Amino acid sequence: MVGIIENKFKKKLLLGEKQIGAWNTICTGSVSELFGYAGFDWVVIDTEHAPSDPVVALGQLQALEATNSSGIVRPATNDTVLIKRFLDIGFQTLIIPFIQDGSEAKQAVEATRYPPEGIRGVAGTSRATKYGSISNYFKEVTKEICLVLQLETIEALKNVEDIASINGVDGLFIGPGDLAASLGYLGNPGHPEVKKFIKDAIIKIKALGKPVGIFSLDLDYAKECFDDGVDFIAVAMDTNLLMKQSKQIISRFKK
Repeated sequence: MVGIIENKFKKKLLLGEKQIGAWNTICTGSVSELFGYAGFDWVVIDTEHAPSDPVVALGQLQALEATNSSGIVRPATNDTVLIKRFLDIGFQTLIIPFIQDGSEAKQAVEATRYPPEGIRGVAGTSRATKYGSISNYFKEVTKEICLVLQLETIEALKNVEDIASINGVDGLFIGPGDLAASLGYLGNPGHPEVKKFIKDAIIKIKALGKPVGIFSLDLDYAKECFDDGVDFIAVAMDTNLLMKQSKQIISRFKK
């Protein structure tokens, strides 16, 4: 029999280590693997804004497991069945999108816990248990699960105290794109008012004792966020990198 797998991302989070990540929206294990070998601390396998599902995400997770990067999944929504399926195939860290209040946070936590603490269904020979080989899985799994909740609206940040107070919430993640839209600056997450709102939110979340993450392809701004106390930042996205580099190459030959 084998022991439960340690969640490296959660361990670093608890130790206060800064971590940089990448966003994986091209649904193939080769891209996930590439990000892993590149050296990112964590890679988000996105199934909210990418044409993906647990079957596709499994291949991406398996590719990442051959690297030193931690595989994280973002389900399409805060859905108990989806969360169960991602946990059963072996994901230990989840970023749940569009959490608005404490009740939604509680729902997400309960989806990751077995009874009596939660409502996760029991599967004794899932991939997460190494098909029944991890003898202490049910006793030890909770300490290795890392639940990150995404705050993307003014409403969510108004309710941040209630969200952060739910036992089992391991971190909060700010989504600048949707937050900018919520503030009236659709497509402009770099607007000064949006940045001020984010900075105030970071300070508030840190004061509540929770690790905080954010997404930013603006590397200078990402550095500012680290300086402001952010613990983990996604600084790259596969589609953005591919398009940006392609246009740069083309521009050298076509005017």
